Amino acid sequence: MQSEQGFYSPPRWRVTRWLADAAPDAPDDIREALIGQLYGSLPVFAAGAINSIAVAGAIALRKQTAPFIAWFVFELIICTSRLIVLIMANRAARTGRPTPTDVHLLLAVAWSASVGYGVAVSLASADWVIATLASLSSAAMVGGICFRNFGAPRLASIMILLSLGPIVPGVAFAGEPLLYLAYLQVPMYLAAMSAAAFRLNRMLITTMRAERTNGHLASHDALTGLLNRAGFVDALGLRLRTLRASGYDDEKRVAVLFVDLDDFKPVNDTFGHAAGDIVLKEVAARLGRMLPPRSAVARLGGDEFVVLADLVTCEQAQGLGQRIIGELTKPFLLDDGVSASVGASVGIAIAPDHGSEVGELLAVADTALYEAKSSGKSRCCLASLETNLAALRRLRGDTGPKAAPSRRAQLRQ
Repeated sequence: MQSEQGFYSPPRWRVTRWLADAAPDAPDDIREALIGQLYGSLPVFAAGAINSIAVAGAIALRKQTAPFIAWFVFELIICTSRLIVLIMANRAARTGRPTPTDVHLLLAVAWSASVGYGVAVSLASADWVIATLASLSSAAMVGGICFRNFGAPRLASIMILLSLGPIVPGVAFAGEPLLYLAYLQVPMYLAAMSAAAFRLNRMLITTMRAERTNGHLASHDALTGLLNRAGFVDALGLRLRTLRASGYDDEKRVAVLFVDLDDFKPVNDTFGHAAGDIVLKEVAARLGRMLPPRSAVARLGGDEFVVLADLVTCEQAQGLGQRIIGELTKPFLLDDGVSASVGASVGIAIAPDHGSEVGELLAVADTALYEAKSSGKSRCCLASLETNLAALRRLRGDTGPKAAPSRRAQLRQ
């Protein structure tokens, strides 16, 4: 489960999987995202652990009897264990190693049971000072449990029950009739807090669904489902940063291939825009099927596509460009058995040969595509020194006579 701190492993044991389950209809990626939230932050956890140990220690110091000393020892062992597990999990998450999620969840349950035990023995002691202190501390912890763990409402509910539920047997041993009101109050409070955990969980999942949808729409083309320009720029930027971090060499190159359909306008003019949409969606499907693993495909708009592929040599890049042309020149089946044909031109730029920044590579590939379109249809052109210079002039806004004209403007002529 990826979070800001790293990747947290899902629970593996049946009981812990049940405890951590977010909701029956929650998508897998959202379920996974919620696991990291169950770990919380180290400072917040440390503050809670210190409070829990301090309360148990103060009460044990006041009473100095076996039940209270045992409670203090339980708190010390459990809180220390939880702290160690949390530190180990954070370190493992940052390095991509498995995290002890099962142990973390079971220790959370054990801590809640320890808090509940302390409340019960404090009430049974008939010492109203320690009973008040233990009950107030437990009630305060319940608020934190509910609002920190509502990503896993079953876990939150179990922890709330174990923390406050023992008030009921504690009241029975206290021998104070007025406290019997707790038999009504505590179950109602437990039900309300558990219901709040489930309600907050549903709100959280709804919000995460909306964020996921909005994020997808912001980075993907609505018609084809491919990345859009923004999504492709992000993907290319990430790939380039990864390559720079690991160091460029002859075995680590990426190719950017601009693909522009030839004779696409006649399809729209002859068969209508609905037929054109069918062609664009099929182009996207064909590109997705034929590309190597870890490739990215985007539709920039209209009939323009761009491909990001891991390649080693210029020959491999040109070979991929030719295969794209061959694939896209095959007929496209429209409605009612009618077929349409288009072509494709491809311009290629390779990092780091033709640039190591997103803007540079896109400009060089676009200029190479212009050269391919200028030399005829269904051509593939690899960027050259002249292509790089023309692209750099375009990036700098050079409008002199040697600057390469806009490819879009040229295609309109």
